[in-house]
Amino acid sequence: MSSALRLLRRRILVPDIGETKLKKRGFQEKDAASAQLLETVGEYFLTGYAHAVESRTPAEAETRLEEVPARFRGFAYEGAGMGFAVLDGMTFSGLRRVKTFLGGRGGRHNYMVYVGVGWAMARLPRFLWPRSESLDPLLLWLVHDGYGFHQAYFHTERYVHRQAREDRFSWPAGQDAYAARAIDQGVGRALWFVGGTDVDRVVQLVERFPEARRADLYGGVGLAATYAGGADESELRELCDRAGAHRPQLAQGSAFAAEARIRAGLLFPHTESAAQVLCDTTAERAAEISRETRPTGTEPGPSPAYEVWRRRIADTFVFHGGVAS
Repeated sequence: MSSALRLLRRRILVPDIGETKLKKRGFQEKDAASAQLLETVGEYFLTGYAHAVESRTPAEAETRLEEVPARFRGFAYEGAGMGFAVLDGMTFSGLRRVKTFLGGRGGRHNYMVYVGVGWAMARLPRFLWPRSESLDPLLLWLVHDGYGFHQAYFHTERYVHRQAREDRFSWPAGQDAYAARAIDQGVGRALWFVGGTDVDRVVQLVERFPEARRADLYGGVGLAATYAGGADESELRELCDRAGAHRPQLAQGSAFAAEARIRAGLLFPHTESAAQVLCDTTAERAAEISRETRPTGTEPGPSPAYEVWRRRIADTFVFHGGVAS
């Protein structure tokens, strides 16, 4: 494909960066530093998306992705995952580009790439969605997380303020109940952005949802607070206190984020600090817990292996006056 055609493809497919501005989205602005952080995350997500849709091959995109500042590189890989999934859907090629990407450097960012596939599904008509059987049966639920984040981020009134829920997602077939829960985990992650990393505002948003949905929402909040950052230790301690009975789920999300960053070699002080508060242990130990509890095959019972995994992690963090075992 010529450079002119690749540039045209970028102009057609890549959203305007103005769509990521907090004022445009109507999100909370806690302070200038937090607003800049969240907008920079959005900027580099779109950078990664653009690299994917205008590159001739995933390998070419990887070279450019590695030039993104390390703190934001994971978000760029997430955007690239979306970009490749959109191209795969539009060309009826299954997930050929996505799988090639995961077979290269994208494999270190596999959690983020799967989330990016969910973003793509939120933008593609259903007949272009990939077959669920083509994805890792454990990680495919991260696709729902990405879908939920997208819907809460871009359709905030419906999914956040009116608490709409995807009760008939039917992907994979027959898994509607858990699909709705996995989508809620992405909605929870988006609440960290909608609330502008302001703990009081984020908790208020969570508490507007029915109690039955809050555990999954807090899991998403913990993941975003740890992976993206934006809150200091005192704010994170307030988050722990206000999560109450859902603190183990908050820690589970934090452990997932620590593992995602460490796997990619992108551990930063904000992730270490968040793990210390939300998990009451180091980021490395939180990541180890995530790896140690990961299912190795199909788990017996009604819950998907992914939910068994999340529950094992949450159960590890038994809090007694702020101390985890």
